[in-house]
Amino acid sequence: MSATQQEPRFAQFKLVLLGESAVGKSSIVHRFVKDSFDDFRESTIGAAFLTQTIQLDENTTIKFEIWDTAGQERYKSLAPMYYRNANAAVVVYDITQEASLERAKSWIKELQRQANQDLVIALAGNKLDLESERKVAKEAAQAYATEEGLLFFEVSAKTGQGVKEIFQSIAEKLPLESQIKSKSQPKSVNLQRPSTNNQSSCCS
Repeated sequence: MSATQQEPRFAQFKLVLLGESAVGKSSIVHRFVKDSFDDFRESTIGAAFLTQTIQLDENTTIKFEIWDTAGQERYKSLAPMYYRNANAAVVVYDITQEASLERAKSWIKELQRQANQDLVIALAGNKLDLESERKVAKEAAQAYATEEGLLFFEVSAKTGQGVKEIFQSIAEKLPLESQIKSKSQPKSVNLQRPSTNNQSSCCS
């Protein structure tokens, strides 16, 4: 290998989505993973597990193991199971529902208290395609995110606008060097996570 060539690198991270029911968490994940949208998607029960990779640069591939959690109150007690040991979190609200931003803020406070101190948190306002029904000012949400040191995005899972950028920006902010593996060793990497959710790790 010449001095100008670099060995391909592979890093794997656990990411969790949190937010109130019906804000579009599953729709965001499915847009990112499958580039699809379903107007009549059923509510998640417990949590769903999906994976997707991003090419960070020509030598570095990032794999996200994504836990899409249910937003209903009855599942709230399960959330720590999924955000424990997570590397990143996307907290979603609906730009047409002011209450959903307040709920997102409470999730962020919980993550700041109980999750990994190095957790990368992104606040995402979904349903940008419903701009005419907007109730949450972008400037207010942006100011909150800046104050709390969060990444901030407004997206539309329906059109796909801004969705990939969430995960791309998170990947760029994650501590890669601690996770980098040779791409020639994918099997050992794939077995590392999720170690705390063995009962569901088969369901990708």
